[in-house]
Amino acid sequence: MEVLSSRLIHRCPDLGQAVAFWCDTVGLRIYREYGHDGERTGVVLFAGGGFLELTASGGVEVDGSDERPPCAVLWLQVNDVDDEATRLTVAGVDVDGPRDEPWGLREAWLEDPFGLRVVLVEVPEDHPIRRRVEL
Repeated sequence: MEVLSSRLIHRCPDLGQAVAFWCDTVGLRIYREYGHDGERTGVVLFAGGGFLELTASGGVEVDGSDERPPCAVLWLQVNDVDDEATRLTVAGVDVDGPRDEPWGLREAWLEDPFGLRVVLVEVPEDHPIRRRVEL
């Protein structure tokens, strides 16, 4: 699998507190922020050769229980998520997707043998992640 970029996604019960810790205390710098309806729902930070993405967990339930959702997800950007999902399925991996998500990415989900959630992501050419932002 050729990985174009990667990041660790950390789902945070309190996004503001997480951003304050990682930016103000640890000293990481912001790469980009995103959200909807005027509300910041995620911040991507530079972390050496990769990125740390902090997202608001939004109180997501797992299977209708009070159990906390997994707080970390490995994000792997690939050229063709359909090809990779097919290859992994043939290799015996249980893959959920791929499917086009409302935020414009094509994603497929899987877990490693120890429960780490992994999302394979294909970013369309016209997606905002690919647009250069002039500062």
